[in-house]
Amino acid sequence: MLNTVYRLTGPRKIEVQFSDINLADNKIIVRPEALSICHADQRYYQGLRPSEIMEKKLPMALVHESCGRVVFSKSKNVPKGSRVVMIPNTPVERDEFIEENYLRSSKFRASGSDGFMQDLIALDEDRVVVAPEDINLDVLAFTEFVSISYHTIKRFERFSHGRKNALGVWGDGNLAYCTALLLRYTYPNSKIYVFGTHDGKLSRFGFADETYKIRHIHETLKLDHAFECVGGENSGDAINQIIDYINPEGAIALMGVSERNVPINTRMVLEKGLRIFGNSRSGRDDFLGVLDMYTKYPEIPRYLDTLIGNVVEISNLDDMAEAFDVDAKSRCGKTIMHWNI
Repeated sequence: MLNTVYRLTGPRKIEVQFSDINLADNKIIVRPEALSICHADQRYYQGLRPSEIMEKKLPMALVHESCGRVVFSKSKNVPKGSRVVMIPNTPVERDEFIEENYLRSSKFRASGSDGFMQDLIALDEDRVVVAPEDINLDVLAFTEFVSISYHTIKRFERFSHGRKNALGVWGDGNLAYCTALLLRYTYPNSKIYVFGTHDGKLSRFGFADETYKIRHIHETLKLDHAFECVGGENSGDAINQIIDYINPEGAIALMGVSERNVPINTRMVLEKGLRIFGNSRSGRDDFLGVLDMYTKYPEIPRYLDTLIGNVVEISNLDDMAEAFDVDAKSRCGKTIMHWNI
């Protein structure tokens, strides 16, 4: 079966190319319905990654956050017509200690292999998760993004001690929002504090106990554990501020991506006996966990609905360019592409 793929071939240049799907491979074939643009997609689209990385990975179809409808399947577990969320991480081996998203051999869509900007997607059965029909399609589109927060909190359980009276989240963007929201429902008896720089963004965190601008934090405030969701060159400042306010033997989850090394106060890390752990991407179990939370706490998808900043109907290449341009101009919120092409 001939498939149309919309690949980035250079900065701000998407071209139509073709690939072949073999129906004899027992794959699940999915037609994308909605796709969500993330910062990583923008860095590729705008040509902001180092030139050697661009040369190595392009041409490549972008977007790793998507949901769709199954159009071909031989599986009883994922029948034709099912609405599914697609998992971009593609492991080629299993390890009893290392999760699939940390195996160096795993492939990841829209980062070295084609993402979901295609007419059809061929996936193994374990790379799709059947989703409830009553969840907002636009929220389902960025399930992968939410699954990173879920994955981090799951690991946080392993790496942190039992006192979780006060939890801090540094950042006021989409990642901080998802993380603080899931923390609210995972630890209903804990105080959730959010630290950021923009009053408008911080006002969205109505479910948090308190929000603070980073230059106006009470000196007496102390946290048991913290989550860094800032990323970029400012992540170093965020980590060091966390180190100042966290109690001894607290755990710090690093979630923000930075292209450059950032300095941190290792002296106080040692003096306080802190545990710092990194988190990246997610795996199948995390997708299942997120969808379970959506079912158990239906207010979570309603909160996430407020993150939808732009919805662009996609019928041609010009619409794709418009979606990326609109997203680049947005200060916050997710840009969703309705895949009508």
